[in-house]
Amino acid sequence: MDSKLIAEGLVAVEAALTNAVNSDVKALHDASHHIISSGGKRIRPQVALLTYLAAGGDDLQTAVPMAAALEMVHTATLVHDDINDHSLTRRGQITVHAKWGRTFALLTGDYLFTKVYELMAPYGTPYNAIMSDACIRLVEGETLQAAAAKAGTMDAETYKTIISRKTASLFEAGSEMGARLAGADQTVIDALIAYGHNLGLTFQIVDDILDIVGDPETMGKDVGLDLAQHRGVMAAEDSDGSAAPITTTESEDVQEMIAQLRDSGAVDIARMQAATVANRARTALEPVPDSPAKQALFDLVDLVMDRDS
Repeated sequence: MDSKLIAEGLVAVEAALTNAVNSDVKALHDASHHIISSGGKRIRPQVALLTYLAAGGDDLQTAVPMAAALEMVHTATLVHDDINDHSLTRRGQITVHAKWGRTFALLTGDYLFTKVYELMAPYGTPYNAIMSDACIRLVEGETLQAAAAKAGTMDAETYKTIISRKTASLFEAGSEMGARLAGADQTVIDALIAYGHNLGLTFQIVDDILDIVGDPETMGKDVGLDLAQHRGVMAAEDSDGSAAPITTTESEDVQEMIAQLRDSGAVDIARMQAATVANRARTALEPVPDSPAKQALFDLVDLVMDRDS
């Protein structure tokens, strides 16, 4: 395996995403292509393609629709998230709801979700069950987050549960489906599921750190969105392991809260937590046979840890 093979796989994923959202209903066609063409890191498809290869798969094109389906779910959630967050930019472009309005944005998100069924149809029941479970957990995580935001607090256990469901679920699903599609044995499948889980946790913790310290121009969106929605940042733990909930109040200015969080050391603690979970992802790969694809999975952990957007 070389980088050219993965690059070709990601090009095929991009084509699958673009073709899937063609519609003769202009609003759906235009809004869907707008968000799909806005780019993105495509981390979830990379996880699916690389785990397929690391597990012994030898026909990468068979994993492309599945990888595209994972990105389609993620993209649909972004459209809906931007409505909830009142976000005006996403990936450096105007958000769907800001350009087409709330109603068309809701419908576009729904449309993208239904396209997942189409992309997953060729794989049959076992794979569709994995995907549906991931989507259920994702929505549960988002709902738990909204409930915690409404209550005004976010403790460490709640935070871990939320990010495990809303973010790690898709990473896990991509890892499991990639490994199963390659015909791997259960030991390798379990190892790659653990890898995906911990990579997903790492991704979200880093994402929450960037919401505090990231550069808006580099990220292509405003920072402090979670704080503005009273969701807190990350629920850090004190050195003794006890929960140190981070709360926000209606009266506090977002920039003031960002400054307080930086000064409190919460961001530094979160960075340490991200590093710990990232190391678990690397350790999980031990039972997977050595290969260029396995090394690429290691490299993906570094990419997630070191990203600035």
